[in-house]
Amino acid sequence: MGEEKQIKKIFIVDDDKFLLDMYTSKFTAKGFEVDRALGSAEAVDKLRSGITPDVILLDIVMPGMDGFELLSIIKTESLAPQAKVLMFSSLGQAADIEKSRTSGANGYVVKALATPSEVVERVMTILEGGEAFAEPY
Repeated sequence: MGEEKQIKKIFIVDDDKFLLDMYTSKFTAKGFEVDRALGSAEAVDKLRSGITPDVILLDIVMPGMDGFELLSIIKTESLAPQAKVLMFSSLGQAADIEKSRTSGANGYVVKALATPSEVVERVMTILEGGEAFAEPY
């Protein structure tokens, strides 16, 4: 019996519908099963309802609850405990990157400095057990 390739599931959380649509298309084209949430409240609801992503692509700057607060809830409540987390933000300061690292994220991408293809590459690095933290600017 041959070894089947497991389809990887990504959960994209952002408050920008355009970015959600663009990254959904990009990851779907690369063979991922994509779930998404428009903002943190929807993300918490979906995670609490039992979705089990392999990777969570998580925006930081969102209204209501930012990505750091959402990551804290994910970790505290053990929502998707097996999921790797890639923080995804327009913020690129060293403090934000370090906060992501100490909060339990597996990587950090600065939106303005990464093409969609590079974001996919970072996700693949994380899935293979690596880290993918941006350099602060």
